[in-house]
Amino acid sequence: MISDWSRAAGRTLRAVRSTSAPMTYGLMVLCALIFVLGPASGLTPGYGTGDALIAAQRTYFRRWGVVPAELFDGPARQLLTPATALFVHGSWVHLLGNMLFLFVFGAMTEERMGRVEFTLFYLGCGYLALLGYAAANAASEQSLVGASGAISAVLGAFLYLFPRARVTSLLPFLFFVPLRFPAWVVLPFWAGLQWLAAGRASDGPGVAYLAHLVGFGLGFGYAWVRYGTKGGAKRGLPGAVVGDERATRVKSAPAPAPEGENQP
Repeated sequence: MISDWSRAAGRTLRAVRSTSAPMTYGLMVLCALIFVLGPASGLTPGYGTGDALIAAQRTYFRRWGVVPAELFDGPARQLLTPATALFVHGSWVHLLGNMLFLFVFGAMTEERMGRVEFTLFYLGCGYLALLGYAAANAASEQSLVGASGAISAVLGAFLYLFPRARVTSLLPFLFFVPLRFPAWVVLPFWAGLQWLAAGRASDGPGVAYLAHLVGFGLGFGYAWVRYGTKGGAKRGLPGAVVGDERATRVKSAPAPAPEGENQP
């Protein structure tokens, strides 16, 4: 059994290294692995079942997630939780939704930025997005987990870098008929939905829409400053890409937003 896992891990690592966006796929593999080995997946017998499993999940989310009330007034180790929370997910739907968005939008963004810059961008924006949510909800005792803040930043950068890339979207109010729209239509529409949802959100368990908005704004702002026409010319880089043939590689993105859950 161990040898089978070793061979599978080796094949996965070789496949990740051979792609043009190894960090995007590496982050996906890492998030999936952490989820499968953690209590939220329900696949690890060591966490027990029933009430014992629920208690283990709550302890796990509180340890590795962001608890706003403890982030600013608790021990110094709490300052690391916005980084660790990026790799923790609360459910299969939560994980798969976030990884789908990272898969659709991450590869092209990484190719444009480069491996090192993309990784630092992802982690930095994700950290700040969760920190921003925590600052706005400083009294909350709910734990926040998920990569949604970082992935929202990827969406923001993608919008600036590839505004005319055509994205196939599945819209619930149109009976999930697949329609193709340019990124400059789809992504601002998505951000608008997050804004509306954030205004109606309560401070209880649910989706952290504010973290999405902070991440999206950070990602777009970073790409604007880093790859703007003037700055890009100095670095030998193009400005906002409007005719890149690689944009046609974006095939699908569902209407639901990437999630950031407050766990009980």
